[in-house]
Amino acid sequence: MDSIVDSLSSAYQEFLAAAASVLEAREVSGAQKIAATDAALENFKQHWELFRVACDQAEEFVESVKQRIGSECLVDEATGSTAGKPGQAATPALPPISAVRLEQMSKAVRWLVIELQNGTGTAGGVAHTHSAAPFDARFSEDAAQ
Repeated sequence: MDSIVDSLSSAYQEFLAAAASVLEAREVSGAQKIAATDAALENFKQHWELFRVACDQAEEFVESVKQRIGSECLVDEATGSTAGKPGQAATPALPPISAVRLEQMSKAVRWLVIELQNGTGTAGGVAHTHSAAPFDARFSEDAAQ
């Protein structure tokens, strides 16, 4: 994470320096278009693109961390491992489920989201058949599917 912050900070500082160079070149040239101004503008464009790339990388990192934290919280909540942790309720609202069962449900939800995004979701509420792992028949809620 530190390297991403350092990269973003460095790209931002270089972007600001390039912007200052453009302003200085324009001031020196008296607002006339000369080679120094064109070079400063080209340098500014390059640093703008580099800054955008650094921002995109930082955003991707933040999103991946958010997903990881959300997944960890979901697993903790579903398996009941949050019970007994300091500052958290000792009685879970739902009985814990197995990690395997959680993974199966997670895959099912992901496929449904993909189908809905692609516009191929089934209107009748029929379950998909894309899951690599079949539902576990030991769970009563799976028997109906």
